Amino acid sequence: MSITAALAEVGPRLRRIRRQRGVTLADLSEATGISKSTLSRLESGQRKPSLELLLPISAAHQVPLDELVGAPQVGDPRVRFEPRRVGDRTVVALTRQPGSLQAYKMIIPPSGEEPDLRTHEGYEWLYVLSGRLRLLLATQEVVLRQGEAAEFDTRLPHWFGAAGGRPVEILSLFGKQGERMHVRARPRGRSGRES
Repeated sequence: MSITAALAEVGPRLRRIRRQRGVTLADLSEATGISKSTLSRLESGQRKPSLELLLPISAAHQVPLDELVGAPQVGDPRVRFEPRRVGDRTVVALTRQPGSLQAYKMIIPPSGEEPDLRTHEGYEWLYVLSGRLRLLLATQEVVLRQGEAAEFDTRLPHWFGAAGGRPVEILSLFGKQGERMHVRARPRGRSGRES
């Protein structure tokens, strides 16, 4: 529905809500401080709705503003996952929109293959949901356990996979070069209070 069409529906909706509640224009005028003539013009479509007019009407009727204006219903907020295979890994994209920051959930099975370190532009943040993750980063090797995280510049030679004989499940946030994740576990200051 276009904005013009949506605005044209506001007046009749306001009249319908008022009449369903058995409220006269005079009653509504008294409750809102808006003149009867302004309310009448608003309901007939001769006056464009504005927040200054709609907010007091919303409060008087005790009706949410989006119901007054007929805002479209928000769709189902659940993300529908579509796992895909990338080599031996199961990857689920958690980000719907294209953009600089992308989020993924990965399940990586144990593998007997030799690690193949790679480089590319970007910055990555990994968080272990379950299992253990082996991370090779240039000349350094780290094993991350459940609840641990790592972040690194992907221009460094790197590889990660399952450590031990069980799969590892991770969250990965990947951004363009120079974009770093900002994570803070608790507020600064003593006893968790801001100073």
